[in-house]
Amino acid sequence: MTIVMEVGRRFGTKQIQKDPDGAYSGTSPIEASIFGLLGLLVAFTISGAASRLDHRRDLIIEETNAIGTAYLRLDLLTPVLRDRLRNCFRRYVDSRLEFYREIQNKPIAMSKLGNQSSLQDEIWNTAVEATGTPDERRDAGILLLPALNAMFDIRTTRMGALFIHTPASVFVLLIGLALVSTFIAGYELARNSRRNWLFIVFFTGILSISVYMIIDLEYPRYGLIRISEFDQLLVDLRANMK
Repeated sequence: MTIVMEVGRRFGTKQIQKDPDGAYSGTSPIEASIFGLLGLLVAFTISGAASRLDHRRDLIIEETNAIGTAYLRLDLLTPVLRDRLRNCFRRYVDSRLEFYREIQNKPIAMSKLGNQSSLQDEIWNTAVEATGTPDERRDAGILLLPALNAMFDIRTTRMGALFIHTPASVFVLLIGLALVSTFIAGYELARNSRRNWLFIVFFTGILSISVYMIIDLEYPRYGLIRISEFDQLLVDLRANMK
């Protein structure tokens, strides 16, 4: 952005030398439109990114509640199958936590996903078998199976939320518009013979940080903004699975 601003300034200087009176004639409405569009796009993208961040946090809470509810309802089963399912639950939660810890390492993360699918099948089949025996309580299946469904569904919802982002074309437009605005700002600086470094640093710095923060909000497992502290809810749940 600093380079683009300098290019804009030099271009403005040449235009002033060629046509001192007409270099800035009629440019104000165009500049206002471009800067207004940039402000609108920044507000739109940062608002969407922030709402998706909040949604992802809510999903962690929902998954923790869903797993905790299903785990408690295992008490409705006979001891043998209950202990077997509890062990599956522990492995399942461990796999969920490891998936998000290793999410930047795609091969390991994908292996954890496959492991979770296998554990889901094992948990479901064991639960169906357990609730279908005559020795079990009549309401065991009515209470446990829907809870397991909710637990599996929230996993799918969280996986979908991982891939819901602002389209890449919007980011390209945002960055392109930011560079165009920087060029125009540099063009305006050509009115002064000396460079205003304070203005240059503030303008390029604030605009660059704003674009970075938008991208960081969209990918809260990779940058400075993290939702990993909410994973502590699952960690605490796993610690209580005795």
